[in-house]
Amino acid sequence: MRIATLLPSATEIVAALGLVGEIVAITHECDFPAEIRDRPRVVRPRVDSRLASAAIDAEVEGALRRGESLYRLDEAALAAARPDLIITQDLCDVCALPSLDVEGIAAGLPGPPRVLRLHPHTLEDVLRDIETVGRAAGRRDEAGRLVAALRTRIAAVETACSIRRRRGTPRVFCMEWLDPPFCSGHWMPEIVERAGGREVIGVHGRPSFRVEWDAIVAAAPEVVVLTVCGFDVGRTCAELPPVAARSEWRALPAVAAGRVYATDGSAFFSRSGPRLVDGLEIMASILHPEIAVRSIPADAPAAAWTPGRAGVWVRVGGP
Repeated sequence: MRIATLLPSATEIVAALGLVGEIVAITHECDFPAEIRDRPRVVRPRVDSRLASAAIDAEVEGALRRGESLYRLDEAALAAARPDLIITQDLCDVCALPSLDVEGIAAGLPGPPRVLRLHPHTLEDVLRDIETVGRAAGRRDEAGRLVAALRTRIAAVETACSIRRRRGTPRVFCMEWLDPPFCSGHWMPEIVERAGGREVIGVHGRPSFRVEWDAIVAAAPEVVVLTVCGFDVGRTCAELPPVAARSEWRALPAVAAGRVYATDGSAFFSRSGPRLVDGLEIMASILHPEIAVRSIPADAPAAAWTPGRAGVWVRVGGP
């Protein structure tokens, strides 16, 4: 089967099912696993991701007001890839190409290829999507085994954090965008809860949204985790100084306690794929560093997961 994956999480799901060799087209953001990086890139952004956070937000807001897509699909390159299956999403017009655009184009391709739309809002939805992709790609059994292994790891985190939860649950604010500030959404409040914390602004299963600084101060988070959509640790740290200079930022209990952490949000929190479970383990190690929660089988990809490693997360806060 020839598979075009039009969002990074779909690429990661298909690869985790042992189908790296079947991937014939990807997006500009697809970078994991490394073996797929040479595939034709048929989706490109219309907004320059090198801009500062505030400028990116302004460009995105302007495009959405005008009803314009934030992405460009190379129809000729997609046709040349001759996919049998195209995987896209209905979750977020900011994160990936809208599925309706894809379906219209796919209808004109030879075949035509099947279009599979993913629409996850919770961690359970993500696991269900893995099974859905497995069925569509002829890897039902592999998907079942992958989901079972992920559930085992999720349960291990919850067990490890349960005692800490009874002793006290830290108030956590996951920041999905820096300027202007956005709270986390969808599966992120759930990840915080399963990792033994309580997200004080983001709403379980709902999209992220812009939040005013007064509301952040009023929420009084004891821990701030920077899970910036599309940013790695280095980019997050580079964008942080103007935010950290604000008086509201300095008033947060988390900042006073030195409990602010920059993470690789792009790899471990933004994408609705298997590495969200890595993100859950990372969150648990941030909130409860004294607890060992790593439970990945020895033959699984390491994904560069090391507590405190600069490429995964780094403590950046201080009074």
